[in-house]
Amino acid sequence: MRYMLTYDLMETARNSNEWLGASARAIASYPAWGLVPHPFFKVMSAWGRVTERSFARMVIKPDWGIRTVVGEDGRDHLVSVVVRQSRPFCDLVQFEVPSRAPRRRRVLLVAPMSGHYATLLRSTVQSLLPDCEVFVTDWRNARDIPVSQGDFDVEDYTLYLVDFLRHLGPDTHVIAVCQPAPLALAACALLAEAEPAAQPRTLTLIGGPVDPDAAPTEVTDFGRRVTMGQLEHLALQRVGFKYAGVGRMVYPGLAQLASFISMNADRHGQAFFQQVVRAAKGEASERDAHNRFYDEYLSVMDMTAEFYLSTVERVFKAREIARNVFSVGGRRIDIGKITDVAVKTVEGTGDDISAPGQCVAALGLCTGVPAHKKVSHVEPGAGHYGIFAGRSWRNNIRPLVLGFIDAHGPAGPRATAGPDRPPLTLRVSKG
Repeated sequence: MRYMLTYDLMETARNSNEWLGASARAIASYPAWGLVPHPFFKVMSAWGRVTERSFARMVIKPDWGIRTVVGEDGRDHLVSVVVRQSRPFCDLVQFEVPSRAPRRRRVLLVAPMSGHYATLLRSTVQSLLPDCEVFVTDWRNARDIPVSQGDFDVEDYTLYLVDFLRHLGPDTHVIAVCQPAPLALAACALLAEAEPAAQPRTLTLIGGPVDPDAAPTEVTDFGRRVTMGQLEHLALQRVGFKYAGVGRMVYPGLAQLASFISMNADRHGQAFFQQVVRAAKGEASERDAHNRFYDEYLSVMDMTAEFYLSTVERVFKAREIARNVFSVGGRRIDIGKITDVAVKTVEGTGDDISAPGQCVAALGLCTGVPAHKKVSHVEPGAGHYGIFAGRSWRNNIRPLVLGFIDAHGPAGPRATAGPDRPPLTLRVSKG
């Protein structure tokens, strides 16, 4: 119960700050204050608007906001977000453009489960949509999943990817961004051994911790310093009574957000102050640069305790992927079994989360993949977000990834793995 209490205390603090912001905005916005020639009330109203919006965003899932895409005919084509598979912890969604001819590139964009929603990849989806049929793993907020749905850890994540790939078929190209890179590699290895016909054509790993020790960062140092017992005691809480997942043990999104902000507290504080000043001057707008960034950045989701702990213990501390000893359901997955999938890694020289060297380690593990099917790219000056969003991605990395996909696309008949085939026999029940 003490964990439920602390979870609800955090939610109470968030709700109270949202209320304070709304109250300050409402009080300072009365027309009568226009008779008082003092900027105090404008500043108070501006502070209230920025504060209310900031704390409200913390419990709101952002919308994808992708309405149209420009076709080859120069017209805008409507985009629909369609759920292709619905699972307790994730939806496989497709950005369908029904009014245009299907694109031959089928891309599964594997989103991270690391505190933010899959909408963090919105600009990545937008950049791929004109040229590809795009599917995304849309992970659900753990606080909204009843305890009756069971646990979810790194093995379950891997099996979800396996099932999604089998559903999409063999002519799929996987792009895994950040945290899921090592698990996407494991999923491909599992398919290579258990059902080769269902393997994707290509696997692109972007800024992921395949071998966290290859290039230590603050993130990996934290994983080594803190024991599993300390993590469990300090980070985990039970979902409170407000949500459907009441009683589920999670790493709360609000706690994760506090950690994110503390890493650059001065910069975030300055950004908040400047936005208040702009709002007081009447220069802020609904979709200005500040609101576009923080509407996404502040929207956080809980992750299951078992996923968080198993990621730290097995991927970072024990380095099971890096040492090629990762197992699913008690069965070891040998990455060396991958032989037909072309593998590309992308890193940025300015990445302080998954530093250069961590992701490219995947190529060394793929001992069964021919040399001509293994490619690496390091983007000069790009930070962690820049390698999958922003100018570096749009201008340099995206063309390289599409070229890689085309170079290893369908070359002839290949056995198919239909969406209605029965589950793999290695699947185990996990409670």
